[in-house]
Amino acid sequence: MSTENTKRGARKARKGVVVSKSGAKTVKVAVSYRERHPVYGKTVTRTKNYHVHDEADTAKVGDVVAIMETRPLSATKRWRIVK
Repeated sequence: MSTENTKRGARKARKGVVVSKSGAKTVKVAVSYRERHPVYGKTVTRTKNYHVHDEADTAKVGDVVAIMETRPLSATKRWRIVK
């Protein structure tokens, strides 16, 4: 995945799995990443959930999607589905 370089600057991009439909044109996407534990040094998997805008309303639970940062669309939505 690459970031879009526009006049607005680089946008963050992530890949994740749709975990729920949260209403019309909104899905929750779980993005997992690995990091070192600050005290014990063990690599642990962390998961973060994002509220994502799905304009076409086609994403289903279990789909793997690519998301990209965008302007605020609601109180919690700051991401949109790319593919």
